[in-house]
Amino acid sequence: MDVTGAAIPTLRALAREAMRARHLLADFSAAALGQVQAIEAAATAPPEEPVRDLRSLLWASIDNDDSRDLDQLSAADALPDGRTRLFVAVADVDALVQPGSPVDEHARINTTSVYTVAQIFTLLPERLSTDLTSLVEHQERLAIIVEMTVGPDGLVTGSDLYRARVVNRAKLAYDGVAAWLEGRAEPPQRLSAVAGLAQGLRLQDEAAQRMRRVRHLHGALALATLEARPVFAGELLRDLRPDEKNRAKELIEDLMIAANTATARFLAARGLPALRRVLRTPQRWSRIVSLAATLHESLPAAPDARALNELLMRRRQADPQGFADLCLSIVKLLGRGEYVLELPGDPVPGHFALAVQDYTHATAPNRRFPDLLTQRLIKAALRARPSPYDASQLRSLAGHCTLQEDNAAKVERQVRKSAAALLLAARIGERFEAIVTGASAKGTWVRISAPTTEGRVVRGFEGLDVGERVAVRLVHTDVSRGFIDFERIA
Repeated sequence: MDVTGAAIPTLRALAREAMRARHLLADFSAAALGQVQAIEAAATAPPEEPVRDLRSLLWASIDNDDSRDLDQLSAADALPDGRTRLFVAVADVDALVQPGSPVDEHARINTTSVYTVAQIFTLLPERLSTDLTSLVEHQERLAIIVEMTVGPDGLVTGSDLYRARVVNRAKLAYDGVAAWLEGRAEPPQRLSAVAGLAQGLRLQDEAAQRMRRVRHLHGALALATLEARPVFAGELLRDLRPDEKNRAKELIEDLMIAANTATARFLAARGLPALRRVLRTPQRWSRIVSLAATLHESLPAAPDARALNELLMRRRQADPQGFADLCLSIVKLLGRGEYVLELPGDPVPGHFALAVQDYTHATAPNRRFPDLLTQRLIKAALRARPSPYDASQLRSLAGHCTLQEDNAAKVERQVRKSAAALLLAARIGERFEAIVTGASAKGTWVRISAPTTEGRVVRGFEGLDVGERVAVRLVHTDVSRGFIDFERIA
């Protein structure tokens, strides 16, 4: 029997078990499903609410080919003197998910959608996230708008937030848009079918590249890590291949960073608390310095994002084939982001990797609970009302969201490793070239390619550290526990 033939049912069962073990809900309650069933249509704003009509703008979404939970749209206008007006529309999930409701309670517990190889455990029931609260193509929806003016120098010179009605003119996919932007292909059919949309996307791309250059000058890290995506043949799992960045993904990333920064500043200017997304100064900076030295590069003794980014840009040119591995090592050494409470007037850490001080999560409320919380804070500010959450509640939610995000990542990683263990089960004894991705008292891990996965070094790990390249031999797999064990080859 083809060992991958059992992958889907096996991995689905393992995913559900992993969710339970990490205190994440695998199913929606009857009350939550009943709440959604009672909703007859997408939300509309009451007459007394000041909601603008932006349905005439050339909005489009850009996401993965198979994505249906569309959180954002974007559009752009050209302004005099080389300036660009950018619009980011964020799905108004709060309009249908009331605080304290059964659906809200499920979202509060899990805090994020969990994307496993075999099954996606959505933050919201799919009738909401892929339909009624999704910015689906050709359907009118309510949205929170982040409007920004970008100068020819890449600086955001002004921004505002408000509510509006929007219509997604074209559901586009990353790969097709990237190929067109990079001049490798004709525009996707859905793009060319909307008059003026191609010009608008060009404006967005040009403004995004200007903003990206400014961020990199300030020390934003130009990282390019490889995430493994499953490859199926029908119902059979065939491979885990790296999902590489492209120009369309960078475009959306740049717009979302700008929108999240504008949102954080909007709340601060109006005296409201916020859940900030931070990445603290790395504790393992000394190892990053040592890793740079192995590449005949030097970094200052104290953490310096700008110096690190300059190194990354040099290495991208010097060793494009090894750049993703270097980035993976840097990411592991930087540590994980977290949510913290920001009270008006109180300083909070910034985001080391993005080189921004003011940053929140606000652009994916169908997929992340912190973004839904931020949406409620935005609405309170727009209505000149106090925060719907007090400081104690927000502080507790910040810690809980950080914890559950970590649990979700562990579930995704465990199921991905179980999938890799299935693919590798017949390859015991084979040699692989690997890079060390983790080294601590808990163990030493390496990443291999084909399939792209991580495993533990159970013999010969002494002295290994993050970023080193090493030859390993596969000695054992355990699908149920997601174990992939290697020994170092001397």
